[in-house]
Amino acid sequence: MQIQKIFVPLLSVVLVVAAYRAYGWPGVAIAVGALVMWLLLHFTRMLQVLKRAADRPLGFVDSAVMLNARLKPGMTLLHVVAMTRALGVLTSPKDSQPELFRWTDGSDSSVTCEFLGGKLVRWELQRPSPAETAPAASPATPAP
Repeated sequence: MQIQKIFVPLLSVVLVVAAYRAYGWPGVAIAVGALVMWLLLHFTRMLQVLKRAADRPLGFVDSAVMLNARLKPGMTLLHVVAMTRALGVLTSPKDSQPELFRWTDGSDSSVTCEFLGGKLVRWELQRPSPAETAPAASPATPAP
C-alpha cells in the first residue's frame, strides 16, 4: 500500500486538530480552507493537463527520443501525460497491473512505459531499423 494513501489524510486530520487546539473554530475554518484550496489547485492542474491532451492525437509525441531522455522512475502517469501533451495508447489489458502505455512520434520511434500503481517503473525506446526508414533508391539520371 502506498504511504501517501495513509499519510496525506492523516496529516490533514492532524492539521485540523492542531488548528482547533491553537485557535479554536476560526483555526479549523482556516485549516479546512487551506486544505480545500490545495485540493482545488491539484484538481485544476489535472483538468488543464487533460484539456491539453484532448486536443492531440492519442499516443502521439513530438519526439520519442526526447521523451525517453526526460523520463525518470517514480513519475506519475499525470506527469508523463503533461510532458507529452497526449494520452498514451493502452497496450496492456484494461484494469490490470502493470499498465503499459505507448507514445509514438512521426518517425515511428516509440516509447513504451510501464506504470505500476500509477508510478513509472520502466520504459523502453523502440526505433525503426535504418532499412525501413531509408528512402527508396531512385535510378540515376544522366547529366546533360
